[in-house]
Amino acid sequence: MTDGARPRIGELARRYSLPRAAEHALVTLLELVMTDPAAATAVRSEDGVIDAHLADSLTALVLEEARDAATIADLGSGAGFPGLPLAIARPEAAVGLIEGNARKCCFLERATTVCGLRNVRVVNSRAESWSAGIDRCDLVTARALAPLAVVVEYAAPLLKIGGSLLAWRGGRDRDSEQAAARAADVLGLEPRKPMPVQPYPASSRRHLHLMLKVRPTPERFPRRPGLATKRPLGSGRRPRSV
Repeated sequence: MTDGARPRIGELARRYSLPRAAEHALVTLLELVMTDPAAATAVRSEDGVIDAHLADSLTALVLEEARDAATIADLGSGAGFPGLPLAIARPEAAVGLIEGNARKCCFLERATTVCGLRNVRVVNSRAESWSAGIDRCDLVTARALAPLAVVVEYAAPLLKIGGSLLAWRGGRDRDSEQAAARAADVLGLEPRKPMPVQPYPASSRRHLHLMLKVRPTPERFPRRPGLATKRPLGSGRRPRSV
């Protein structure tokens, strides 16, 4: 790690008013992702990990829903983003890293231990199969997981009434957003206007998509694993409200 990494991470800690221990934990996570071949990411450079993973994940903290959530589930955690940085930033929150790949879960367990995180639970499960999480979460996060309408279906059963889905996307896509709004209407979620964010200077098209759970999700959800992608909701039907 170069001498320039700590000041950059320190700036992130100040930007988001992170607790004192967070800076050291973020540095530890940076080093692990750069050096551990089991980390499920192609981004290995110091600047790349800081920008594309740490800074991008922490943009969630611009939203009150992410700052205040007591229970967070990160779907398809992979290398641990955004779940691990959010767990570092929010040590008082209980964070579940939900990952269906057992090898990725081994890395997540190792990262949790190395970073000294006592508020993290790694769950080796698909989102649709995680019955223990149904109606339990204040916030569900997803980054680079699936089409937005599919993410909505994964998240909705896990959220409490009043809880929120937060999804990271690139540029705005009208068709994708309309399909997600139709799926949200079926599932009891209400979309908010996507928020543009700039986690690092070269990032110009990043958006956070927030949806609030306002009604119970129908009992037929979650559907069997795989159906959300094979037969996605959100096509051919107008939502009652968006």
